[in-house]
Amino acid sequence: MRLELESERLLLRLLAETDWDLGIELLTDPAVMKYVGGVATRERVMEQMPVVTRRCAGGSIGIWCVIEKATKEKLGTSVLLPLPVEENDTNWDLVAGDDLPDCEIEIGYILRPSAWGKGYATEAATRLLTFAFEETPLEEIVATTDTGNTASQRVLEKCGLVSEGLRRAYAQQSLGFRITRRQWVERNQKAS
Repeated sequence: MRLELESERLLLRLLAETDWDLGIELLTDPAVMKYVGGVATRERVMEQMPVVTRRCAGGSIGIWCVIEKATKEKLGTSVLLPLPVEENDTNWDLVAGDDLPDCEIEIGYILRPSAWGKGYATEAATRLLTFAFEETPLEEIVATTDTGNTASQRVLEKCGLVSEGLRRAYAQQSLGFRITRRQWVERNQKAS
């Protein structure tokens, strides 16, 4: 399984502890964190880097650093992680071992504001979906958004995820989205 992923404009490589600069930039920015749990402190980001760089199931679950190929600029992150339902953050204990965790796996992304509105979130999420359904045994991927985050809702729909209405995630009501392997295969067959 190849864990460094490429798309037309992007390189997705495994997030490393040395990406603390990106973590601080993203997670301490109120605009970036408006819909994803609120800002963190610099100290909290540094403390969490060893945890958030964990991977499991042969590396198929974790966080990828999203890099623009042409400039080598770090644009943000994209994830395949266990979806927390009654917790307000990922249960990192589930991101360990050789097997996929027995829970829903979510796709997500956080990009710096300079990368917004350029299709990078859609491109990164599409590439991760391709990886998930071609390289891993995952049978479905879910996502959630804050009800007010219409930009992220559009990204998910462009990637083929189907809105399921309100659901519980991150200890609150959120909009839920889902795509199965079968839906993804059918969607790609129609597109070709």
